Amino acid sequence: MADDSEQTGQDKVEELASQTDSSAKEPLPTDTGEAESSHDDIELLLSKAEQALASIDDPTSDPMQALPEGMRSFEFEKFRGSVANSEVATLELMRDVQLDMTIELGRTHMHLEDVLQLRKGAVVPLDKLAGDPADIFVNGRLVARGEVLVLNDNFCIRVAELIVGEAA
Repeated sequence: MADDSEQTGQDKVEELASQTDSSAKEPLPTDTGEAESSHDDIELLLSKAEQALASIDDPTSDPMQALPEGMRSFEFEKFRGSVANSEVATLELMRDVQLDMTIELGRTHMHLEDVLQLRKGAVVPLDKLAGDPADIFVNGRLVARGEVLVLNDNFCIRVAELIVGEAA
């Protein structure tokens, strides 16, 4: 009985070996017959892909056919041009624009302790000397420098230098 099971196992081994031998004898895909058929398959797939791309890009095809039921494509409204305003743009349009203007006489660095000790009459030294130009900022951007004046008991500034470009 053990001989029968060994014989059956040996038969299976031989059968598997013969299958691998027969599969090795089969022609490879590089043979001309199969190469031509695989080339034809590739050409067919390429032509189908080109047709699909052409149907997407084709403006003459009806886009409504491709939409599911109950849906429609979006249509843009036609814009109509209007007559240009004949009024000349002037500075009058800009008069209502509000800007923050700041004049900076100088700067200093102080410790919190020094700030807390400030009292009426305290003198705070600045980094600029008397007669140095003050900086003029508009909306936080340096636009000019000028001289501080007193006119009719009011402080004023005379613009001495305009700052333009990268220096601003």
